[in-house]
Amino acid sequence: MFTIFKQYFFMLAASLGNTLLLALFALIFAMIIGLIFALMNVSRNKVLNAIGTVYVDAIRGVPLIVLAFFIYFGVPQGVKVFVDGFRLPALQAGTIALAMNCGAYMAEIFRAGIESIDKGQMEAARSLGLPYGTSMRRVILPQAFKVMIPSIINQFIITLKDTSILSVIGYPELTNTGRTIAGNTFRSLETWAIVGILYMIVIVSLSRAAKALERRIKANEK
Repeated sequence: MFTIFKQYFFMLAASLGNTLLLALFALIFAMIIGLIFALMNVSRNKVLNAIGTVYVDAIRGVPLIVLAFFIYFGVPQGVKVFVDGFRLPALQAGTIALAMNCGAYMAEIFRAGIESIDKGQMEAARSLGLPYGTSMRRVILPQAFKVMIPSIINQFIITLKDTSILSVIGYPELTNTGRTIAGNTFRSLETWAIVGILYMIVIVSLSRAAKALERRIKANEK
C-alpha cells in the first residue's frame, strides 16, 4: 500500500485538492441558493413561499447522479439547438449539480435557523422603523447564523462525500483517481484503502472542527 501511495502521491494529492475545491465552490453557491429559497420559505408571500417549497421538494427528490447527468449531458444537448458546440466542463457541471443539491438542504438549514429566533426580535426591529429586509439582515440573520454554523459544516462534509458521485462525469476528484490507479496497478484493495483513509482524514478533521466550534458557540452564549 505504501508503494502505491508513494508512486501516485502527486496524483492523489491533486485529486484531493480537486475534491476540496469542488466541495468548497458548491458550498459557497449552495449557501447563496439556500438563503434565497429559505427567505422565500419564511416569507408571508404565498407565491414566493410556494416557489421555495417546490424547489426544495423537487431537488431533494432527485438523486444527485441523475441531476449531474442532466446538467452535464442534457443541458448542453438542449442548448446546442441555439448555440452550436456548447458544452459544460466537468468542474462547472459538477459545481452546478452539487450546489443545486446542497442548496436545497441549505435552504432547510437556513429556514430552521431563522425560525429558531424569537419572533419578538423581528417585531422589535420593525417597531423601531426598520424595513423587513434590514431587520432580517441586521437582526435575525446574524443571530440565526450562530445557530446554523455546525449544521453548515456538517452539510459541507456531506457535500464533500457527494463529490465522489461526480466521478461518473469524468471530473478528476479522488474517487475517479482511485479508479484509475486501481486499473493501472490491479491492486484494488490497497488503492481503495488509501482513498478511504484520505477521505476519512479530511472528514474526521472537519467533524472535530464542527464540534469544537459548536462548543465555543455554546460557551460564548453562557
